[in-house]
Amino acid sequence: MSARAFLAALALVLGSAGAQARDYLETPALADDVKAGRLPAVAKRLPATPAVAPLGTPLTLGRHGGDWNMLVTRAQDVRIMVVFGYSRLVGYTTKYDLVPDILEAIEVEDERVFTMTLRRGHRWSDGHPFTTEDFRYFWEDVIGDKTLSPEGPPEALLVDGEAPMVEFLDERRLRYSWSKPNPFLLPALAGPAPLYLYRPAHYLKRFHQKYADPAELQKLVRETRRRNWSALHTFRDNQYRFDNPEMPTLEPWINTTRAPATRFVMTRNPYYHRVDESGRQLPYIDRVIMTVADSKLIPAKVGSGESDLQARNIYFNNYTFLKENEQRNNFVTHLWSTAKGSHVALFPNLNHNDPEWRRLFRDARFRQALSIAIDRPLINQAIYYGLALEANNTVLPGSPLYREAYAKTATALDIRKANRLLDDIGLTKRDADKTRLLPDGRPIHIIVETAGEDTEQVDVLELIRDDWAKIGVKLFTKPSQREVFRNRIFAGSTLMSVWTGYENGLPNPDHSPQELAPTTQQALQWPKWGQHAETGGKAGEAPDLPEAVELLELNKAWRTTTDRAERERIWHRMLAIHAEQTYVIGVISGVRQPVVARKTLRNLPAEAVYNWDPGAQLGIYRPDVFWFDRGG
Repeated sequence: MSARAFLAALALVLGSAGAQARDYLETPALADDVKAGRLPAVAKRLPATPAVAPLGTPLTLGRHGGDWNMLVTRAQDVRIMVVFGYSRLVGYTTKYDLVPDILEAIEVEDERVFTMTLRRGHRWSDGHPFTTEDFRYFWEDVIGDKTLSPEGPPEALLVDGEAPMVEFLDERRLRYSWSKPNPFLLPALAGPAPLYLYRPAHYLKRFHQKYADPAELQKLVRETRRRNWSALHTFRDNQYRFDNPEMPTLEPWINTTRAPATRFVMTRNPYYHRVDESGRQLPYIDRVIMTVADSKLIPAKVGSGESDLQARNIYFNNYTFLKENEQRNNFVTHLWSTAKGSHVALFPNLNHNDPEWRRLFRDARFRQALSIAIDRPLINQAIYYGLALEANNTVLPGSPLYREAYAKTATALDIRKANRLLDDIGLTKRDADKTRLLPDGRPIHIIVETAGEDTEQVDVLELIRDDWAKIGVKLFTKPSQREVFRNRIFAGSTLMSVWTGYENGLPNPDHSPQELAPTTQQALQWPKWGQHAETGGKAGEAPDLPEAVELLELNKAWRTTTDRAERERIWHRMLAIHAEQTYVIGVISGVRQPVVARKTLRNLPAEAVYNWDPGAQLGIYRPDVFWFDRGG
């Protein structure tokens, strides 16, 4: 058992023992159902050893009740309550340690063998027992069924193509094991869109041809207008989408509204597995109400007090407006740190279809010239009030892997040097507008494509346009919808795109460095190389730059070692390559995220880190312990 797993299991056992020593307090909103016999008493709804929320300064014991009103942009955003609810087999603490949550304990041997123990008496939201049968059903009847899972197990369950050996030891214990280390399993389980190793078998079996009555199953297929039983099963099997009110869940709140709708109501899960230190079953808040609104109107609606807690769809450039309205509408605006490697970054497409542009983008001198021609201090002052970091797309100062050289290489404004680098490449010819020309005579007009979702990016690009004009490069902006935006990049049609940088700017050596290697099509600077890796060479293109090949080899070496010093060495080499090569042109990082909260909301940190993975945005701070102080 690893030291990390041992400490996590120990912390949980101590917390569980504290819970058992107290009487549980019935939830007021459920008291009538208990009295009428529609629900068992709270002590019978909880697992034998519930997870205990670690309160104490600055967190306080709360009271049940109230509604959390939130604004979203579309019906599909109900899934964010799976992100915020953050009920996971294992989850991150606010210090990014992994600890058991749904699991009572987990033992890890050499990152190869993972033995999991469920909580005795844990139940789904409909009261049905949650046992290893739910894991068996997923492994044998979902993943093991070629009709439902033609591609086999998810990537996080494969180690160099090897699927795990899965053992169901009894109704509470199961084991996954590989012949080589699998460092991706636990982070995948703790992610914002988690890897689910289980399904509510008792619910889904009625949609599976192996278990359902054939006539009844065919009737359901016709009624739901699905192609066949597998399409019906897939439609109902939607834990992350969270849009099927019939599907049992382990999250703190249950979605009760079926789309299409403009208002979604989530009610408390009466069988939720967490309690506070006084014996109150969580969550504190009774209901979450999501109202669909136009994204352009959300900052104004938040400023007028229509949301009790909002971070999504509001941005740093809304901060002044929000502060001005705090007193009038009884809310407070916090500024949280962000953990992206870069808040705004430019991605030259090294896999562009045009041979001339592809050749130019693969020349590190061209990428570096573009980078040092950007006036980052001006952007910081003009748009971010000087509060951001002027740095590359790399790890942030809060990471133990941070080095100033990684952040500052090729970031200081130097127009003279940028022009010299472009001259050295051979881009000496210009047209009547003083725009440099490609070797074939075309002007260097760089079209930067955006997903059209963030005016902030466009504001930054406007300033960069003036900078690049000084080196004979013209910048044009092209907005599009996100799906079109990504598909054009994947196809090699986009010259350059703007997006955020590394997802995790606060890694330690045990976090995967795969973002730094061409391992996924989602990497906008080399999508075809990433696709090649994702498909095992069946699609895309193999990397042909030596440094990119080295990054792949280093990433593989990190996966196969469990030695922390070696992992740290690998990380530093990969970060150094990125600093030297400037594959992604980081512009600004460390931009603050406004988080608006009702003044009566308690247990929300005033200062925190807002990040997708790791972090699940608000999820890592466990919204099930947020509560409204009504006074008295």
